[in-house]
Amino acid sequence: MKRLRIEHATGFGYEGEVSASYNEARMLPSTNDGQFVLSSSLEIDPSTAVNAYVDYFGTKVSAFDVLSPHRELSITARSLVEVRPRPIQHADLLWDRLALEAARSIEAVEQLAQSARTAPHPEVVDLARSIAGAHAHPGRAAHEIAMAVGDAVEYMQGVTGVHSTAREAWEARKGVCQDIAHVTLGALREVGIPARYVSGYLHPHPDAAIGEAVAGESHAWVEWFAGDWQGFDPTNNIEIGDRHVLVGRGRDYSDVAPLRGVYAGPFKSTLHVKVTITREA
Repeated sequence: MKRLRIEHATGFGYEGEVSASYNEARMLPSTNDGQFVLSSSLEIDPSTAVNAYVDYFGTKVSAFDVLSPHRELSITARSLVEVRPRPIQHADLLWDRLALEAARSIEAVEQLAQSARTAPHPEVVDLARSIAGAHAHPGRAAHEIAMAVGDAVEYMQGVTGVHSTAREAWEARKGVCQDIAHVTLGALREVGIPARYVSGYLHPHPDAAIGEAVAGESHAWVEWFAGDWQGFDPTNNIEIGDRHVLVGRGRDYSDVAPLRGVYAGPFKSTLHVKVTITREA
């Protein structure tokens, strides 16, 4: 088990003075089976009231409006979280039983439909079907599919954008964690395995020194349902461990974007992001 302190500073800069902005932040983790939140807070500048709620998928949301003129908007989320490894445990479940169980569960069945972001490339369809056909147990097929996608798509920044699709990332064979998660989701859903997008943070160093603050990033991985929900990080081809801090779940990135908003004004906006992670125990 590790204790991680996370500071996620982000926001918008505007080319001129805007009269108002309306925003949602999904930047604070929740306590679940794999992690315990010791503390969390959200600081907003300009200061304003926050309406906090949990969305349909169980993600903490901080909704707020800034109704006075401003040129910048800054949000800083601070969390202290204890995290334990969550190794994969394959259930003894066959394909026909999975289909029955998924159809009976709203949580699972709605994670079977493809979105515009996850719709798979024909080559991904062939890959997923080939692997699924070689396994009697969908959980083991899901694991191999996720690893195959992770092997095939190289992590590289600057090739794709925030609105890129799984098809585009596959054609480039390059992308960031968001893209690799979308490709994996498309492959799993294609063969009837419910799968959801997970957003959070990953400490970049497995053997991090206690007290050392390092530059981090928001991260994305996947969870699939094959009797139980199991998580896997296809970008790094590793199981979910004590370096992964979960923030939100959804159908794809659109459901869990860390910060989104609209504003009143004719000016362009620029997003800035800085994540710092410190291991404290």
